[in-house]
Amino acid sequence: MKNRISIVLCILICIAGKGYSQYKFTTKSNKAIKYIQNAMSAFDVHNNEGAKQELLKSLDADPNFMEAHMLLGDVYDDMKAYQLSAEEYKKAVAINPDFFPNNFFTLGKVELLYGNYIDAKMHFEKFLTYKGIEEVSKKTAQKAIKNCDFAIWAMNNPVPFAPINLDTAINTIDDEYLPAITADDQTLIITRRQPRKEALSNSFSQLQEDFYYSIKKEGKWTTAVNMGQPINTQANEGAQCISPDGQYIFFTACERSDGIGSCDIYMSKKVGNNKWSTPVNMGENINSMKWESQPSISPDGKILYYVSNRPGGKGKLDIWKTNLGEKGTWGKPINLGDTINTSDDEMSPFIHADNHSFYFCSKGHVGMGGFDIFISRIDENGNWGEPKNLGYPINTLADETSLIVNSTGETAFFASDKLKGKGKVDIYSFDLYKEAQPLRVTYVKGKVTNSKNGSALEAKFELIDLATSKIIMQSSSNNANGEFLVCLPADKDYALNVSKDGYLFHSENFSLKEVSSITKPFEMNIKMQPIEVGEAVVLKNIFFETASYDLKDESRVELNKLVQFLNHNTSIKIEIGGHTDNVGDKQSNLNLSQSRAQSVYNYLVEHGIDKTKLTYKGYGDNKPIAVNDTDINRAFNRRTEFTIVEVTPPGLPKGEGK
Repeated sequence: MKNRISIVLCILICIAGKGYSQYKFTTKSNKAIKYIQNAMSAFDVHNNEGAKQELLKSLDADPNFMEAHMLLGDVYDDMKAYQLSAEEYKKAVAINPDFFPNNFFTLGKVELLYGNYIDAKMHFEKFLTYKGIEEVSKKTAQKAIKNCDFAIWAMNNPVPFAPINLDTAINTIDDEYLPAITADDQTLIITRRQPRKEALSNSFSQLQEDFYYSIKKEGKWTTAVNMGQPINTQANEGAQCISPDGQYIFFTACERSDGIGSCDIYMSKKVGNNKWSTPVNMGENINSMKWESQPSISPDGKILYYVSNRPGGKGKLDIWKTNLGEKGTWGKPINLGDTINTSDDEMSPFIHADNHSFYFCSKGHVGMGGFDIFISRIDENGNWGEPKNLGYPINTLADETSLIVNSTGETAFFASDKLKGKGKVDIYSFDLYKEAQPLRVTYVKGKVTNSKNGSALEAKFELIDLATSKIIMQSSSNNANGEFLVCLPADKDYALNVSKDGYLFHSENFSLKEVSSITKPFEMNIKMQPIEVGEAVVLKNIFFETASYDLKDESRVELNKLVQFLNHNTSIKIEIGGHTDNVGDKQSNLNLSQSRAQSVYNYLVEHGIDKTKLTYKGYGDNKPIAVNDTDINRAFNRRTEFTIVEVTPPGLPKGEGK
């Protein structure tokens, strides 16, 4: 603190309207004045204990020495002895309440720091009764009164909260914080701060931050291990998030050679079992000459939320977002606006896997004091709902930050130094009460392989809400093992399309409307068929009206995918086949299947596909793929599919490939 005496005694100088040398103390005791002058000199060089002893001597000489009580209150405040600080300011206002009205303001601020909300409110209200107070202090006092009112109510109406230490597998004598978890609850990544093994020329810190990860086995977390290079370096890495499928990690690194500002956001992709690509700086649209940190990626991978102190914000630290464009580049940053950001600090953004529930920390919204955790719900139009404080005792008079919530919405994770854990800062979990939980979600997990040899494939996939034809998720399977995982809101019907160059695309449809638990994921292993004559694809997302050949609107997603596939693979010719079950008249089934195949043919032609590339045929119930003995099997047989009938080799005229 620069010239700390000025903070205390400029008050007195202003009162006297004179320079300090001419200031007339309220005491007539020369001893008291001598001791307070000694105290001021000690306080100015950060010798709080020396200042305290001199002030106690000054008050022994004159117990009613107003300025000594005020300065002793500031000394105790600096020593974080807030109750003792409040006692000194109470003595000052008891001697003369009108001596300096700001004493009531300072007293209220100190009382907030140790949670004496009732007295703090009373003293802020007293401060506001005086005329001529500064506008900034007036607004601060008004906000503080709102905080007091909320805190008093919240403490009388506590929410359920029973934190559990994650124990020695995760927590050590060092500091652990900033947890991140995958959608399947199987991988936990944390930041650990520990003594540096070797000194760095550009760092005075003896501590180093690295990422550690733990895998859940049989319901328990294994001992966290260092993620190693290239993610971790000799410098500091921290403030991370992991995509729901565990394939991408976004994190903060500072003072790197490729950095743009003081701290930048980087990204790395998983390239094998516990192996990661070399991190890349996310570029100037995300990072600036200022400070960027604490990323949170949306479950569809299209929006990155983060914290920055860049110009153009609402306050000091604001939460921003950037959107992923169609060409794979991140757009210009967008401030989240007045509903989320305030003139004070906001940080620790976390978007849940439901892509609807947004948790963050704020000093500016009404709370218990310091940073509190809030939740805001995003509506279908992208508008932010009014933030709701998560309540006491989740939030307290101290700073609460870095809350995340698992996919089920039932369990939250956070770091704290207030709960007497294994070290100073430990990671805890707790059951999140229902009103603060996100929407119910589940996840789809699977593997993409070559149907011929079983080798893993990196393939693109997209998930579509069948009711709206809106793409919910676009991603790709892991290039090393072919695995994918996506988290989705329940209570919807979905289509899945998987594609890869040189292979037929694969389609599925499934319903999550009846899913009641996330403990068992919706598993889907995809076998991709190479483009070869005779290979067929069942178009599982083409739907017709009952006993009709009229295409339903939900079919457009699949049909457009087929159009895209044919435009991309101009060397192939296909036959569209219509099939039915064996229920009803055989000739009627044959006619219906022929008409349905023709409906698909007509759609493709109307959307620009060359007729010479297409044929169609109805097979009725002549080519079942399952025994027609159950409703489920009969549903399998009622299908539309396409078959590769010709592939033109490169260099041959169309029609000459056999």
